[in-house]
Amino acid sequence: MAGMTTDSIYASGFKDEPYWWEAAAPPPINAPELPDRVDVAVVGGGYCGLNAALELARRKVSVAVLEAERIGFGASSRNGGMVSGGIKLASMNLAASLGAERADQLVSEAMSSLPFTEDLIQREGIDADYKRSGRFLGAWNEAHFRGLEGQVELYRRLTGMRAEALPPARQREEIGSDYYRGGLVADAFGSLHPAKYHQGLAAATRRAGAQVIDGTRVTGVARETGGFRVATPRGEVRAKEVFVATNGYTGPVTPWMRRRLIPVGSYIIATEPLDPAIVKQIVPNGRMISDTKRVMAYYRLSPDHTRVVFGGRASFRQVTALEAAPVLHHRMVEIWPQLRGVRITHAWSGNVAFTFDFLPHMGTHEGVHYALGCQGSGVAMMSYLGHQAALKLAGGANRRSAFDGIPFPTKPFYSGNPWFLPIVGWSYRLRDWIDRRAA
Repeated sequence: MAGMTTDSIYASGFKDEPYWWEAAAPPPINAPELPDRVDVAVVGGGYCGLNAALELARRKVSVAVLEAERIGFGASSRNGGMVSGGIKLASMNLAASLGAERADQLVSEAMSSLPFTEDLIQREGIDADYKRSGRFLGAWNEAHFRGLEGQVELYRRLTGMRAEALPPARQREEIGSDYYRGGLVADAFGSLHPAKYHQGLAAATRRAGAQVIDGTRVTGVARETGGFRVATPRGEVRAKEVFVATNGYTGPVTPWMRRRLIPVGSYIIATEPLDPAIVKQIVPNGRMISDTKRVMAYYRLSPDHTRVVFGGRASFRQVTALEAAPVLHHRMVEIWPQLRGVRITHAWSGNVAFTFDFLPHMGTHEGVHYALGCQGSGVAMMSYLGHQAALKLAGGANRRSAFDGIPFPTKPFYSGNPWFLPIVGWSYRLRDWIDRRAA
């Protein structure tokens, strides 16, 4: 790569694309012929759209997934592969805005997204390197640690699994670093290879009879008698129902939804293979790791435990993966000084979608169905919501999902362009700096 020197942080053969693509790259665009009519047109071929199509096809509903890029090009093959059950919803004061009963239902459903995803992987025989690995959540300061201590019983009660607060003197049981002020270890979290999961999910969806069509960007959705007319540069598809599952890549075709989502760039690097002794020292139990900082970091070992995959909000502006990589490398070395000389083999980015109320949303607007907004924790949740949307579309749900129809807020004059993110990022960094120095 031009401009690299021998003391560069970049390894020979560096690639600005996901490490996950080494084992499961999105296949070249095939763009099969468009059907004239289907019962349901799904816009977006990520975890959410494919789970919806899979369940619909299993129920003998004709369905076509329309994906603008290669199947698996977006966040579904770019994320960190951390599988959480949405437990952070339990720490939000949802009862104040939604009522106690609805809040309890939301938390219960969020928690069920992890076993749902585990059952799906097993049922469909998806080789995704899945493991119930657990997570370590590092406390940024002493006050954050006390807050985590207060959540231990909540974790235990909701998951039925081990959760324990580790003071600073014990945190090296989980991470070979003194960077944090203790932390919380919880067993009810999983890990997988995100691109392998996506490829296996796409194969299962096709086996069930759904049409998965790539290289076909939806340019318009118009109501007509008896359904919808879905326009693409390759022609039109008529559908009785339309389901939008575009999340962090939601565009001008669905402006009402776009106004309710904040696309945020997330950046990840992967290191060169490490000495096994170093691997055992830095992440002794192979947990997924994140922290309580506002400008958070999330990181893990690769599924084969040979390298570190390190992600975070390297920038609140749109920058390239190459521009973000030195920032992430610096943060990694702050946490693990023993990795100072380790080089990067891959750097990449992708969009996640935040909502203004920090809740995932499922519902219908002007007849178009959607499931959107998982705040960067969507591997299990988007899979689950896609399934729930399919049950609703097929009329097979025993009860309405608690996520269905929650008021979906926006802000005045917001059009989908998050111009304010650099200001938010500056504020978060300042508050992190203050928090670190607080008692």
